Amino acid sequence: MIPPAVGARVAMQGGRGVMGVLHLARGAAACPSPRRHLHLTQHRHRAVLIDGKKVAAEIHKELAQEAQSLVGSRGRTPHLVLVRVGSDPASGSYVRNKTKAADKIGIQSTIHHLPEDTSQSSLLALVHQLNNDDDVDGILVQLPLPDHMEEKVVCNSVTPQKDVDGFHVINVGRFCVDMNSMAPCTPLGVMELIRRYGEWAVHGIETFGKNAVVCGRSKNVGMPIAMLLHGDGVRPDGEMGGLDATTTICHRYTPPEQLRAFVASADILVTAAGLPGLITGDMIKPGCAIIDVGINRIIDPNTGKPKLVGDCHFDSCVEKASYITPVPGGVGPMTVAMLMRNTIVAAKRSIKY
Repeated sequence: MIPPAVGARVAMQGGRGVMGVLHLARGAAACPSPRRHLHLTQHRHRAVLIDGKKVAAEIHKELAQEAQSLVGSRGRTPHLVLVRVGSDPASGSYVRNKTKAADKIGIQSTIHHLPEDTSQSSLLALVHQLNNDDDVDGILVQLPLPDHMEEKVVCNSVTPQKDVDGFHVINVGRFCVDMNSMAPCTPLGVMELIRRYGEWAVHGIETFGKNAVVCGRSKNVGMPIAMLLHGDGVRPDGEMGGLDATTTICHRYTPPEQLRAFVASADILVTAAGLPGLITGDMIKPGCAIIDVGINRIIDPNTGKPKLVGDCHFDSCVEKASYITPVPGGVGPMTVAMLMRNTIVAAKRSIKY
């Protein structure tokens, strides 16, 4: 019998409870064992790079088969609607990447691009219309929204069954009490990377009971990542759950000396703070697995040109870690892949609210 999950050690107020619903579309990715092993050697000369693009491509192939199966069973393709407000360049790029992924998989995608001065009431009316459209399976309102709109109000206007971003308060609540729900895409992507780079064999270091540290406590990324890490890996309904790690959250008010102490104890370190160079190689222990969610644009001192970096100082961390995600090319592609997976789950109507 598997022992009960270790209580989570969370360095923030209110961080109690076992959660971590990872609602996976059934298929080739599903594995029979309820426990994951993450192979962490005590020391490597250089970390293994976790290739998010490769894993995302594998998931796209799996989802393409599921999408085709859905066409055969219900006579139409899954349909994702993306709503964009304003002309933020980054939002435009994100939306294009999502539609490209949908096209490859066989998911129909529709974009509603509204002007910057669109009223919140007009946006809510559009969302209401999409909620009631039986031909629409998933709805995503691209963030950020213009300053005159309230993101929480808009996110909560999307019906939970079609909330493929996993931001609706009902989905968040169900997620927190181990009920099937739409979970946020980036945290799901982080967990899928850990699972796919883990080993089922008895050798290696398990995530079960190991120390995981999350730097960042945002409600859409840091918090759900921490909950998935410490969530119970065995669920009564048979769905795949969390990773049973002993989990600590660090945030902007964690004193620097305590941050160092927590990071030094980490077998698995996930950074989602948006602070380039926050973690350096001298802070981590040999064999730590690093998942760097941070995306920061800086000026390269050698070239004078802008480039993207994570929260970790890559060159120093790669020499001590066992595994590490590059930025870009690590977590980013997985976020889009998990959005596609959530769309397939929504199309299956497999979550009962």
